[in-house]
Amino acid sequence: MTGQQQRAKLQQQIWKIANDVRGSVDGWDFKQYVLGTLFYRFISENFAAYIEGGDDSINYAALDDEVITDDIKDDAVKTKGYFIYPSQLFAVVAASANTNESLNTDLAAIFAAIESSASGYPSEEDIKGLFADFDTTSNRLGNTVKDKNTRLAAVLKGVAGLDFGNFEDNHIDLFGDAYEFLIGNYAANAGKSGGEFFTPTHVSKLIAQIAMLGQDKVNKIYDPACGSGSLLLQAKKHFDAHIIEDGFFGQEINHTTYNLARMNMFLHNINYDKFNIQLGNTLLDPHFGDDKPFDAIVSNPPYSVKWIGADDPTLINDDRFAPAGVLAPKSKADFAFVLHALSYLSAKGRAAIVCFPGIFYRGGAEQKIRKYLVDNNYVESVISLAPNLFYGTTIAVNILVLSKHKTDMTIRFIDASGEDFFKKETNNNVMTDAHISQIMALFDSQDKAEHVAESVPFQTIAANDYNLSVSAYVEPKDTREVIDITELNAEIKITVAKIDQLRAEIDAIVDQIEGAAP
Repeated sequence: MTGQQQRAKLQQQIWKIANDVRGSVDGWDFKQYVLGTLFYRFISENFAAYIEGGDDSINYAALDDEVITDDIKDDAVKTKGYFIYPSQLFAVVAASANTNESLNTDLAAIFAAIESSASGYPSEEDIKGLFADFDTTSNRLGNTVKDKNTRLAAVLKGVAGLDFGNFEDNHIDLFGDAYEFLIGNYAANAGKSGGEFFTPTHVSKLIAQIAMLGQDKVNKIYDPACGSGSLLLQAKKHFDAHIIEDGFFGQEINHTTYNLARMNMFLHNINYDKFNIQLGNTLLDPHFGDDKPFDAIVSNPPYSVKWIGADDPTLINDDRFAPAGVLAPKSKADFAFVLHALSYLSAKGRAAIVCFPGIFYRGGAEQKIRKYLVDNNYVESVISLAPNLFYGTTIAVNILVLSKHKTDMTIRFIDASGEDFFKKETNNNVMTDAHISQIMALFDSQDKAEHVAESVPFQTIAANDYNLSVSAYVEPKDTREVIDITELNAEIKITVAKIDQLRAEIDAIVDQIEGAAP
């Protein structure tokens, strides 16, 4: 069995567990228990592997809690960011889950203990509240303690039965892939509510590659609306062979999704000291002001959400928005996210942002912001993607690419919405690696590609009222059928002759009938 087949089989198994165990509980509501259990197993095995240090004579799960000294615990928390006693390990709890009548309260106590183990340490904020959404007392699990324990035990046993191989080999990759697979499937089945926190892997891959292009190393990577962290993690995968000096930064407004993002970092073996995910409203309460600028910014902010905008007169003096001289409309915060990203971008960096198409051609404040971006030569490219790539919306979105190190005054417009840039699947369209490579080649070139890509000078865009729609500069291919007029006229002539002959025959028959009448 190849690695790809093994991964596919594992994904099938884990999704079957997720569906079989939840019973009548809505899949979206139940996702926290499956995702949380997978995370619990991962950090348990990760921690045990750290303590054992590759020594086959040590079995951490078999040790008594009493043999753990304060020094061992202190050293472990400083390194891993948390501590788990042998009795608290996933494998130990799962082994007796079916017969444990206090399973739900035991789990709650274990999760609280893992989180509190980081209290007073540098990792405290990164560990705090990680299990907050894994509510083992919730009635969603059942009306009685017995019902709750039965369902929790089933999830534990199901996840325990998954074969992730040897931890030090491909174990970590498989864990991370399984987690991403679960999040993606929950998002796909949840419609809009899921799509808001998860960017499909193939889109994330394209955005990460755009943001990273030409950079041998980056100081750090930032996503101002990070959701479950999928864009940041694609950046990590793309940059494994290079250097990310100071790690991964993101902010998320939704508490549950914020927890998913932090779990996702751990599951992809990014230690607590290499990521910083913060909870809060990016537009009104931005974090990381002391950490900017960032060499790479990736983002898929919510489309056209409302914000306070001009109702807060102090915002026009905010360093992020003041240079444009106008705030994004209250009913459409898209450009507020764009200006925020631009403010956090370094002089050598690049930002790749998924945007709703309307912001590129509408008038008013949005036109003024486009003028500011174009006049200051911050817009490197606008790429239109195929429709139906995202969960919960069929809209054909665009990627806006910002840069502060452009060497010319042109903007690269790319129409990647045609059938040459995606393949159709059951529910959504998908970009393959070949499609992504094709788009990247167009992005990394200034050559004209008929009906696909055009590099447009600043003067042309200014004369066009700063319209940044791809369709305004890339002429679509005429797919209408080409008609040979000469051939068509000949066919018409033959058809008319046949009609005349038919009419003559009908007239003759009518005359014959009338002549035979008495």
